[in-house]
Amino acid sequence: MNQLEQLKQFTTVVADTGDFQSIKAYTPRDATTNPSLILKAVQKPEYRPLLEQAVRDFPRLSTADVIDRVLIAFGVEILNIIPGRVSTEIDASLSFDTEANIAKGRELIALYEAAGVGRERVLIKIASTWEGIRAAEVLERDGIHCNMTLLFALPQAVACGEAGAQLISPFVGRIYDWYKKATGIDYSGADDPGVQSVKRIYNYYRKFGYPTEVMGASFRNTSQILELAGCDLLTISPELLQKMADTDAPVERKLAAAAVGAPIEKVSMDEKTFRFMMNEDAMATEKLAEGIRAFCADSNKLKQMISGMR
Repeated sequence: MNQLEQLKQFTTVVADTGDFQSIKAYTPRDATTNPSLILKAVQKPEYRPLLEQAVRDFPRLSTADVIDRVLIAFGVEILNIIPGRVSTEIDASLSFDTEANIAKGRELIALYEAAGVGRERVLIKIASTWEGIRAAEVLERDGIHCNMTLLFALPQAVACGEAGAQLISPFVGRIYDWYKKATGIDYSGADDPGVQSVKRIYNYYRKFGYPTEVMGASFRNTSQILELAGCDLLTISPELLQKMADTDAPVERKLAAAAVGAPIEKVSMDEKTFRFMMNEDAMATEKLAEGIRAFCADSNKLKQMISGMR
């Protein structure tokens, strides 16, 4: 049994791609998309028609609204392949606007439902800012489930858990990138700061009974993935899925549900505490801002592509 099949015994494997062929190849339960992945996909000739059709079918809509139709088109196609859920991201430019996130989340779900997809099969991806987390709290009460993305630190995870978010996506690789650049150390295995962050969050949720799912994301190597075997879900790029499929080395469960006795103190989270704890964490502050900028940049490239086609 290869490493990928072994991992699936402990953890739900999610494909981190907008590429349908990759999703078919690795048979994940769920799939995640974001503006960067969709931008990458529509530049391939086999996916370009999805973009062209959205531009053709909605000539009077704003460019931003056409992008929403492209995201839905990809999501619907992906859901025809996988048995589980697809994550669809809200424009990162709305990251500091609670009401806009709520409105956009409801709008995206309405578009999915109009396409015949039930809301139970969709996760709305929202940046884990204070405003984004407040939006998720409202959407979850509406039965619209959220995947909290761009998550780099425990205060974000605590706030998401208390808001009742369905799922969080801590970014392992980007945490690793920051510490490697800051220290010059090429971390590996259990010493990897990204791995340690997810373990801390996972254990916190288990100790204090939060039902929010933990999905490790943004991996740089298979070592990071293997250290998190047993996490609720892991979303993995096609390149790393292939590496795991190509090796039969044993996979050992590293995270277990029995974290009740872990020496962790409960954090009393409010907006002031959240903002102060984030301010004290240079990595989380920088990576959150950088991630929002990067997603906005790729969304703008998509908008330019659409404008050029009209």
